[in-house]
Amino acid sequence: MRHTRPSVSASILAAVRNRKKRPVGAANPMRSDLLISSYNVHKCVGIDKKFDPDRVAHVIGEIGADIIAIQEADKRFGERTGLLDLVRLHRENSLVPVPVTSLYPKGHGWHGNLLLFREGVVRRVQQLGLPGLEPRGALVVDIDLEAGPLRIIAAHLGLLRHSRQQQSEAILNAVNADLGRPTLLLGDLNEWRVGKGSSLHFLRPVFDPAKNAVPSFPSRFPVLALDRVLGHPHSLVAAIEVHDTPLARVASDHLPIKAHIDLKSAIAETEVIKDRASLAR
Repeated sequence: MRHTRPSVSASILAAVRNRKKRPVGAANPMRSDLLISSYNVHKCVGIDKKFDPDRVAHVIGEIGADIIAIQEADKRFGERTGLLDLVRLHRENSLVPVPVTSLYPKGHGWHGNLLLFREGVVRRVQQLGLPGLEPRGALVVDIDLEAGPLRIIAAHLGLLRHSRQQQSEAILNAVNADLGRPTLLLGDLNEWRVGKGSSLHFLRPVFDPAKNAVPSFPSRFPVLALDRVLGHPHSLVAAIEVHDTPLARVASDHLPIKAHIDLKSAIAETEVIKDRASLAR
């Protein structure tokens, strides 16, 4: 018997039907002192078609994250100019950008990916080019926080399923080269499926794409979990929630997502993993 994959429209319809059943994070979520966020700002164009970076800055202030990954932080065409007021974000939220070598002099990020952090010491920044028909990239950042060391991979994956599969494999290859730090993969991964049909399936077993997927798109009536925060080890992400406020619903076509991080437990688990790997050699 021949099995066919569900169509996109059927997948979306199923997501709408199951919206109220979707998890909003871990059961009895443990809050932590470290808040990580991901936000596709849609080039600062809201669902009302208005270009309004000020509105996006207010949403970022609402979130109050210690570290936030921004997607579509630059214009898409022309000089690819950065769209956010970085001076204001520093003044009002104490957020500073992870330094990158931009493809364009006036750009903020790497392929539109911008990573802002409040405190910590950036030890290493890798600007990873991703395969696929569209130009895509990811930032791989090692940062030392007061709570301990952390690696963050901030990415915006492609619209095409095959490209996302290739990009997932490229990210996994970069991660597997060094699993010495607890690692977060976050961003707009452009995949709503959470089962075996997901293009993110290649991220297993390092990351669990099905864990704590929360609907964030479209912002007015979120039914699709396009935006993700995935952790290695899996205990790193204690809880995930959507930042759903009146302003966030109109400022972009995506809602921001927020992850509460248990870095202490993840560091301990990472040390156990490293010890087992050493014994296996």
